[in-house]
Amino acid sequence: MGFNIITEKPFWYIIFCIALGVGISIILYRKDRTLSEVHPWIKRTLAILRAIVITFIAFLLLTPLLKSISHEKEKPIVIIAQDNSSSIVTNKDSAFYRKEYAAKLNALIDELGKKYDIKTLNWGDHVSDKIDYSYNEKQTDFSDLMSEINVQYSNRNVGAIVIASDGLYNRGSNPVYASASLKVPVYTIALGDSSIQRDLFISKVNFNKTAYLGNTFPIEVSLTARQLSGAATTLTVSLDSLSLFTRNISISGNQFTQTIPVYLEAKTKGIHHYKISLAPVSGEMTTVNNVKDIFVEVLESKQKILIVANAPHPDLAAFKNAIESNENYEVKTVMADKFDPARAGLNEYNLIIVHELPSRDKVAADVLSKISSAKIPTLYVLGAQTSETAFNAQSAGLEIDGSLNKTNDVVPALSPDFSLFTVSDETRATMQQFPPLLCPFGDYREKANVYVMLKQQIGSVVSNKPMLMFNESSDRKIGVLAGEGIWRWRLSDFQLKGNFNASNEIITKTIQYLATRENKSHFRVISKNNFAENEPITFDAEVYNDNYEMVNTPDVTISITNADKKSFPFTFSKTEKSYSLNAGFFPSGTYHYKATAKLGDKIYNSDGEFSVSALQVEQSETVADHQLMYALAHKNGGEMYYPNQLDQLAKALEARDDIKTVSYTHIKMQDLVNMKWVFFLLLLLLSAEWFLRKRNGAY
Repeated sequence: MGFNIITEKPFWYIIFCIALGVGISIILYRKDRTLSEVHPWIKRTLAILRAIVITFIAFLLLTPLLKSISHEKEKPIVIIAQDNSSSIVTNKDSAFYRKEYAAKLNALIDELGKKYDIKTLNWGDHVSDKIDYSYNEKQTDFSDLMSEINVQYSNRNVGAIVIASDGLYNRGSNPVYASASLKVPVYTIALGDSSIQRDLFISKVNFNKTAYLGNTFPIEVSLTARQLSGAATTLTVSLDSLSLFTRNISISGNQFTQTIPVYLEAKTKGIHHYKISLAPVSGEMTTVNNVKDIFVEVLESKQKILIVANAPHPDLAAFKNAIESNENYEVKTVMADKFDPARAGLNEYNLIIVHELPSRDKVAADVLSKISSAKIPTLYVLGAQTSETAFNAQSAGLEIDGSLNKTNDVVPALSPDFSLFTVSDETRATMQQFPPLLCPFGDYREKANVYVMLKQQIGSVVSNKPMLMFNESSDRKIGVLAGEGIWRWRLSDFQLKGNFNASNEIITKTIQYLATRENKSHFRVISKNNFAENEPITFDAEVYNDNYEMVNTPDVTISITNADKKSFPFTFSKTEKSYSLNAGFFPSGTYHYKATAKLGDKIYNSDGEFSVSALQVEQSETVADHQLMYALAHKNGGEMYYPNQLDQLAKALEARDDIKTVSYTHIKMQDLVNMKWVFFLLLLLLSAEWFLRKRNGAY
């Protein structure tokens, strides 16, 4: 490490500092008669100490900076990522992967650790840091792994990435294309068995998670048989222990596939558990993939959403697709100039989305007046064509002074005080990377009883202007999205995660809140009806006093009961104004819950049910995809190896001349006046001078 001192003024100014220090010292001690009888060397010592102090203080007035230069070496990083999904151990080699392979990979890690900085990752449906060889992940997502590597190791000296997997993925985008962002050599270890074994399995089940009372709903079952020509099996669909459908199937050919439609009646409301199974065939390598469990919720009717738009816009399709991802809703879209509110039957709709109305060329006063008179919950979507003056007259809880008719590119920022509903941590993280919306420019004024979910963020500054807000002060629920371009959020969502989960969650929870009829109960529990097996069970709760003001003073408890009547008690955590609970992970099945809150001397209860769907995608395919592992390696400048070739992998990495130690130079600038040692040095010099003066009788 090297040091250097620089100043804002020319360095030769130090001559004046020395002259000032020496001059003041001479003047002071030449005329000091109190030291006339002391030894001359003491007087000279005192003068020197004073000269040094004055010189140093004068030098500090030049604002000197201490420049330090340090050099740091970073060993090349080799990332080893182990596929921990359950498909690795569905074949006959499961014992090998749990013991022998684990020992070989650990030996490889130890060998490479002598030369490289080894970082290990365990991955399947999520990414963790330590390889545990448990093979219990329910899904495989290569793109999530690569995204995590980019986040954790960007701007680091990553020399190579080693990915050990069977090449089977069932979530996220194709890993060959997703790996384009890595920019480093990728080596692969091909796990699993790529040979075709005797196996019968349910490859896919297509069904709607929601059906409606009294209707017939379809279930489409696709089955596959390999190397089982001439065998026979039976497909059975049962509800609990009652068999509803059976069909005998003769297998013809060693590569046999068949899709069978099944039609069932929705006779009773609630969540129903259907079991789909294939009778085992002699010689199958596994029977785990012969069974699928599905859950269907039977409802009385769908909620209807109407979109009234100023003009065609990609936002309209974005809203429709996001809303209809929840099968409880159906959406109709109509242009304002072709909409007759008198004939539309407005009362049939649970919510109306008004897109860029009133606009500058279509005030649509009749349409908006009829919607307001019908007291139907409304979501206003504002944009470049919105007439701010006409919008301010809608009493939506927000007024915009936008006389300049300009717009701003604004990104969303989640308000920490929002309490009407919650969004998942994954959505919160994804939302930070969403592109901007086009928001009306102007001064925003909110009225009382307004809840702001999203604020407008420009650059790194989060303003107090709302982007998405809700108004409960009127005689109907009103929401305002002050920005157009939400279709960009869906595209960005898919680009980042390979799905629309985050954008769908924001839109569907907004719609769910607005479309739900006002609930005058004092205690409400809010939750999804269906969860995946690898998804935590979450609840929100709200308690209202007699004035219907939200409070969170009492404790809220809940008891979850499974099909075997075993109960699991929990207590909700208190948030800003309401309650939340993360109950963790539950095995697949149907569950009932009963929540309780005591407010004063009154006890309130809320009952409901939910289902947990088993994730069986890892068992649906038993033939490893080594071709994908080969393509992944060769596209990124690496090679594919098998578990018995790990020593060759180590040699290949060591033979590369582009995996090198990197030296970094760090330059640090510090104000000399802010350093503690400078203060203590001056204090020491002044104390020494004072001590010598006092000891020799001076003052």
